[in-house]
Amino acid sequence: MTAVRHLTLLGHNFEVNGAGDAVKRHAMHATYAALGADLLFRQEMWDADADGGAVLAELEGILGMRGWVGPGCCTAVFAKPDLFEPIRQWPDTWPMWILPPTALTLRLRPAGPEAVPLLVVSYHLNYASATNRLAEAEALTVYHDQRWTLPGGRSTPLPLIAEGDNNSYRGSPRLPGQLEPPTVERARHERYFVHRSHPMPDGSRAMDTRPDDTLRAAGLIDLGRQLATERPTAAAAALAPTVNSGHRHGADYDIDRFYASQMLTPAVTSMDVVEVKPGESDHHIVRLRLDRDVLCDILNALAADPPGPH
Repeated sequence: MTAVRHLTLLGHNFEVNGAGDAVKRHAMHATYAALGADLLFRQEMWDADADGGAVLAELEGILGMRGWVGPGCCTAVFAKPDLFEPIRQWPDTWPMWILPPTALTLRLRPAGPEAVPLLVVSYHLNYASATNRLAEAEALTVYHDQRWTLPGGRSTPLPLIAEGDNNSYRGSPRLPGQLEPPTVERARHERYFVHRSHPMPDGSRAMDTRPDDTLRAAGLIDLGRQLATERPTAAAAALAPTVNSGHRHGADYDIDRFYASQMLTPAVTSMDVVEVKPGESDHHIVRLRLDRDVLCDILNALAADPPGPH
């Protein structure tokens, strides 16, 4: 039996990009490299453009990857250059973003030059406003609308992989092993309550699941949920908390998540959370592994037999 060749995707909100501490910053990026990152989704990339981009260059060197930083150094994507060929970086065109995303079209080199590329997005939904988070989630769905023009003028859906800090909870239905968001009664007197809830028409408040509800309503797949549904033995790893309880986040919860186009889900092999020690960051690292050969087949099939309107 041929061994599976994996692609390793990591997502991490590394707190304040190390807060100006170069030793801490280098150590965290060395951790990503040791985990075998092929594609890295980063949030809180503050000062990556400092000194003429010297901070970004040092991180690229540690990772052995090329990096792209979005507007305001809020987010970034890094990719292994031997695996991914950049085609375009998408502009920030949505004024509601407090922390704009980084969006790229990347061709997976092992799939070959005729294969359909991937659209990858690193995002960070607003911390303090559920209203703004909803608008940002709605804006994210636009990336899921994009198509790729094939030779001869036909088009096919451009498959999307997005990872980010949602600052909110998973919606219904709930799964066995899924972390429960705090109840309104439990959260009411906490500092984060207003940040993590939204008003209802009757004047009450509900804990915020609207970003997740919105992304899934648009047809995006929460890959942690998908894995836990299809393979219950994988639920504990796929739905593990990505932040620990505290006054900024409330209860332990998996607020950092991967979403993808349905067509990509056959390539998903595993997901887990790599814990980060207290004091290094307030978020843990989310690790997604894809079967590279299956992904190549999917991207070539999209080019050979595009679904939907041409």
